Amino acid sequence: MGGTAASAAPMASAPQLSSITAASVTLSSNSIERSPAVAARVAGCRLGCMSSNEQVRHPHFARFLEWKAARDETRGQAELRDELLDGLSGRVLEVGAGSGVNFPHYPASVSELVALEPESYLRSRAEEAAARLPLEIRVVDGLAGELPFEDGSFDAAVVTFVLCSVPDQERALSDLRRVLKPDGELRFYEHVRGHEPARSRWQNAVDRVWPQLMGGCHPNRDTLAAIERSGFGVERCRGFHFPPGALVDPVALRILGVARR
Repeated sequence: MGGTAASAAPMASAPQLSSITAASVTLSSNSIERSPAVAARVAGCRLGCMSSNEQVRHPHFARFLEWKAARDETRGQAELRDELLDGLSGRVLEVGAGSGVNFPHYPASVSELVALEPESYLRSRAEEAAARLPLEIRVVDGLAGELPFEDGSFDAAVVTFVLCSVPDQERALSDLRRVLKPDGELRFYEHVRGHEPARSRWQNAVDRVWPQLMGGCHPNRDTLAAIERSGFGVERCRGFHFPPGALVDPVALRILGVARR
């Protein structure tokens, strides 16, 4: 279900399920060799030729998502977005920016935010949100896994309820790692698969219909494992339910954390 000025302490009302710390994995700082397809996308970006991605069209879900995101801001999600984005600086890429609900939470230390959103209605709403803020924000069309940017061109990347709906998590994460500078950060806030047998069975059952209703979202993905498999070193991660106390919601189990290239 696909996106801060001040630091926020973990919410007392959101019970912590897990706390994960890991040493950052040492990775080669050499740029990944660019394939012809990536080179073509970069050239298109330079020419300003980002055409609309017609394969991402969810007009009804997009409006529902915008409404739900605004409602959840008043239920504790605003503080979680603050926590997610606290301390970011430099040039930042947000993939799947939606209607721009994250935008007011970015700190002033971010010099430029490039916000990628393939859904046309949400992208137009993100452009409106960007125009209301003093932060330098450039809203562009594009897809996770087909990023039209140079290797090593961002200090940090942000994903918020995005890795649940990308067609190929491995490809999307590999491409995110490609465009990050050596030692660049990945900030993530995603819903994930539960490890309790009853919850994971429920999520598997719901997944038969959920993607059709919710813009391609899959409730049963083990996203933290995918981040680690892609070569990122997870530095910190905490798990919790949102909304607090949610029991049957298949996307209530969340993770919020930082990984490094």
